[in-house]
Amino acid sequence: MSAVENEMHPLQSLKLISDVILQTKDELKNYGFLYLVWGWIIAVASIAFFALHTFTASSLFFLPFPLLVGAGVLITALYYRSSKKTAETYLAGYLKNLWFVLGICFVLTVFISLTQKVQPFTFTLLIGGIGTLVSGLNLRFKPLMAGGILFFIFAVISVFIDEMYRPLIHGIAVMLGYLIPGYLLKYSKS
Repeated sequence: MSAVENEMHPLQSLKLISDVILQTKDELKNYGFLYLVWGWIIAVASIAFFALHTFTASSLFFLPFPLLVGAGVLITALYYRSSKKTAETYLAGYLKNLWFVLGICFVLTVFISLTQKVQPFTFTLLIGGIGTLVSGLNLRFKPLMAGGILFFIFAVISVFIDEMYRPLIHGIAVMLGYLIPGYLLKYSKS
């Protein structure tokens, strides 16, 4: 029995390589959408939490987080469901799995922190930093790498400031770490 080899002509090989590069560049722009969605959701929730807690007597100051995060989960699920991909690259699958696991970590961190009556902001900055830095390294996109490092810096800063200002620091970190790289990804040249 002889093995049948599938030989590609040089032009076919170049076209395949070109197609993979174009697909990867298109994926970069798609990641920009998700960073923008989650960047705006978390930034608005953080700043609203800070404003409601600091400037009102409302006992429901925490509500922006569950409401907006629930909307974010729905938007993300609909986004993945509506994307009409025929094949998922290894990188896309890896990053989707990474953020899925980190999403579980976010939920568990918030649950554990609230159970122990501790604000989760410092810890969620660390988790966001891990995901953003690892994503930036894998995508070879320096603004995401910088965003991940900024998350770590803001996590350290949050330890040294009054608890009242941690949600505000959280919102600023998300704006710098998610929104700026997200817009750069969205408007990057293909």
